[in-house]
Amino acid sequence: MNQYLLSIYQPDGPPPGPEFLEPIMRDLNALNEEMRAAGVWVFAAGLHPPETATVLKASGEEVLVTDGPFTEGKEHLGGFTVIEVEDLDAALSWGSRLARVLRNLSIEVRPFAG
Repeated sequence: MNQYLLSIYQPDGPPPGPEFLEPIMRDLNALNEEMRAAGVWVFAAGLHPPETATVLKASGEEVLVTDGPFTEGKEHLGGFTVIEVEDLDAALSWGSRLARVLRNLSIEVRPFAG
C-alpha cells in the first residue's frame, strides 16, 4: 500500500458564506467517513489562511523568521487529506471524488517518497 497526499488549493480571499459552504462541508464529512469505512483514510486537516504562516530559512548559523506565506499567489494550500491505497489509479479515483465534493477547487494528488 502507498500513501498519497490529496492537497486542496483554494483561492485567496474570504471563504464563501455558510449557504454555500455548509452543503460542501456536509458532503466532505460524508466522503471522509466513506474513506474511513474503506480503510484508506489516514489523516485530513484544514489550514488557517496563509497570512498566519511563519517561514523559517537558515542562512549559515542564523535562522531568518518571516511572517506570511512562503510564496505570493492567487491560490494557497487550504487543506489536505492523506490516504493509503494500492496504486495511483486508486488515489486518483478518491481524488476525483474529493474534487467533485469541493466543486471548483483544485486537488493535487502526490505520492509520498519512500
